[in-house]
Amino acid sequence: MSSHKIPIQQNVLQASLERIHWTFTNFDRICISFSGGKDSTLMFHLTAMAARQLKRKISILFVDWEAQFSHTISVIEKMREQYKDVVDDFYWVALPLTTPNSVSQFQPEWTCWQEGVSWVRQPPSNAITDGNFFPFYKYAMSFEAFVGAFSEWFSASNPAAVMIGIRADESYHRFLSIASNKKLRYADDKPWTTATAKGHAYNVYPIYDWKTADIWTWFSQTNETCNTLYSLMYQAGVPMRHMRICEPFGMDQRQGLWLYHVLEPEKWALMCTRVSGANSGCLYASEKGDFYARRQINKPEHLTWREYAMALLDSIPDTTAEHYRNKIAVYLRWYQTRGFPDDIPDTQEKDTGSKDMPSWRRICKVLLNNDYWCRTLSFSPNKSSSYKRYIQRIQEKRQIWKII
Repeated sequence: MSSHKIPIQQNVLQASLERIHWTFTNFDRICISFSGGKDSTLMFHLTAMAARQLKRKISILFVDWEAQFSHTISVIEKMREQYKDVVDDFYWVALPLTTPNSVSQFQPEWTCWQEGVSWVRQPPSNAITDGNFFPFYKYAMSFEAFVGAFSEWFSASNPAAVMIGIRADESYHRFLSIASNKKLRYADDKPWTTATAKGHAYNVYPIYDWKTADIWTWFSQTNETCNTLYSLMYQAGVPMRHMRICEPFGMDQRQGLWLYHVLEPEKWALMCTRVSGANSGCLYASEKGDFYARRQINKPEHLTWREYAMALLDSIPDTTAEHYRNKIAVYLRWYQTRGFPDDIPDTQEKDTGSKDMPSWRRICKVLLNNDYWCRTLSFSPNKSSSYKRYIQRIQEKRQIWKII
């Protein structure tokens, strides 16, 4: 399958309903990954309505990030009550999980529900707070590791579907996560499915081809339950492309930190105490050119982008700087064997966009953006269990490569 968009002779609602009914036909166990955001809420509605028609049951996975808007918690509870007749298991997870903290170089990751600290809020009484509930769970494991292990556990070694409400229109990265011809599918004619690592569970993306306008048109026409936080964001002047409801300190989500300050000041005070860099993220996440830069980034006029990258690495904490040096060394070595034997360019056209165009300006973007796992350089998070071995191995290779 080629990675370009191919029009279909249906509207997106009809196509999604067909995919959902196909999922019920082919899988006995179905779980919806639910965040309280508009996309997963719409997917929840469509799937639950289909379950009622087919007299089937579904399960729900909601990962509670501790620092969340009260409006999001309210919509989670409301959806749970609205569809309790078709929901078999509702996994409300309030366990210590680790995720990137893109507002701090001193604490580049943070762990929600961490032991021995004062939490932003208390989990509800029906949440899963005992780490022994899941046999695969390890304290402070990464979110990516958790959801992968959850999918396999949920499958019980039999075919199962985990429905995820991501849309290809949101970003180039998400488009490729679905369009990539390297991923295993349930079948060649089901490009909106991907096999998980062990192959028992399949990720299903029933609304992958919806646009933002399609989402809001559906909610407007049906008047179904949706997170009221979006209305508050709209009234506050937040562009639709910046409306995010997930963990608050991610690279995209941090642009909405100021809303906590405005809407829930008491919770915001606890967040500033709880997570390093929260207040600076609130102040600078929407700025352009310097801190947390996206496409437009600036540098001192007297430095090249390579020199600026070195200066940035020297300015951040040693442990974090060494982490970045390892990633950058692997990145440079990869391109050294693919057309750039001496060095990558200082700049290239479109090198700060979604597509990876190698340049030192792109590396500066990673550093200015606090992109800890270097997703902008096409890296994925390392597994926490093997990260120390990874560091040692790359440090040894750097001595051989004589890079950075």
